[in-house]
Amino acid sequence: MGKQPDTLPSTAKSVENLEVKDAQVIFTNVWNELEAEFGHENLRFSKELILLGGAPGAGKGTNTRFIMQARDLTCEPIVVSSLLSTPQACRIKQAGGMVGDREVVELVFRKLLEKEYRDGCVLDGFPRTRVQVECLNLLVLKMNQLSREYRETPLAINFRKPTIHVMVLFVDEKTSIDRQLSRGREIAELNAKAIAEGTELREERATDMDPEAARRRYRVFKEETWEALQSLKELYHYHFVNAQGSIDSVERNIRNELDYQSSLELDPETHDAVRHLPLASDLITHARQELVRRMDSYQFEHRNLFQNVIRLIEDRFIPIVIRHAIPGMAFVNSEDPLFDDPLALAMVIDIFAERGYRAVANVNRADVPLSVNLETGRISCSTKRIYRFEIRFSGSEIRRGGG
Repeated sequence: MGKQPDTLPSTAKSVENLEVKDAQVIFTNVWNELEAEFGHENLRFSKELILLGGAPGAGKGTNTRFIMQARDLTCEPIVVSSLLSTPQACRIKQAGGMVGDREVVELVFRKLLEKEYRDGCVLDGFPRTRVQVECLNLLVLKMNQLSREYRETPLAINFRKPTIHVMVLFVDEKTSIDRQLSRGREIAELNAKAIAEGTELREERATDMDPEAARRRYRVFKEETWEALQSLKELYHYHFVNAQGSIDSVERNIRNELDYQSSLELDPETHDAVRHLPLASDLITHARQELVRRMDSYQFEHRNLFQNVIRLIEDRFIPIVIRHAIPGMAFVNSEDPLFDDPLALAMVIDIFAERGYRAVANVNRADVPLSVNLETGRISCSTKRIYRFEIRFSGSEIRRGGG
């Protein structure tokens, strides 16, 4: 036999360097590695994932903290670009390209297994390709399988049904390029100052310094990442946020998108247990119309009682309320028999509500001695009802200054 070559032929090298694009192969390899390393019952991923994506310069970094606050998340966000710190990955990123799917998937999955992310986290920059989307979907399937597997065991709380939010911050090409270059100029100025002062430098992205590189980075997003993110629409809670405007307007858009909806986030069994109870939003929606209807019914159907209650409020309640205008809270006690009628109590609460106050009524009972039987020592009593009203409103703000 002839001597084997010390190096692979160029064709073999090219085959060896080809990146695997089969999502099932990538996922299976990564999953098997994690299972062998951590153990099956320790594959505990985040209950809630907020997948934050968007065009370059759309404000992902700027808005991450606000998103975390809106979802009550305290752990640090997982920023995929920060995970990819190998020299080769850095060269690809500096050129405006994207790092291989296999490396990204493994790094992200490993990070999601860290204990601090069990309840939830913001995942910035994943998925960015079709392969990564498919790997994400396979992960969610595995998480659901684990949830079913451990549902009736003491470990069930560690394998809850996952909640996935996809949040896409979008800006057009011009805005993206302008923001990238503006960020580059700002960092360059900060670094020039840092060099003069001997302080730490901030990372400068090549794409933030070169208009053509910034344009190429945006187009990579539109051609690859945008399509991948769009494919998640039918699978998860999808939030498209217009990020063109001011920070305040973008935050309003985010808040509107992330309003809590228990039916979408609770485990189905948990939701079924409480769904028959009315939502506060449902009660509030028609509360004003119902108040108007009740007030009109008092006037047209219970006119005498309504007028008596109004006079009592005017004569007895309002003077006390006026005296407590500064703290914005007044208490009124009454023994008027008018309130023995439950409808009169309801009228008081509604009248104050219509006038912009918040009123609460309580009934206290007290025994009043009437007579004593001298032979037996037995005391005969009558029960007296004392109606106690708590009335709250916006108090007066007093300016207190020094002498």
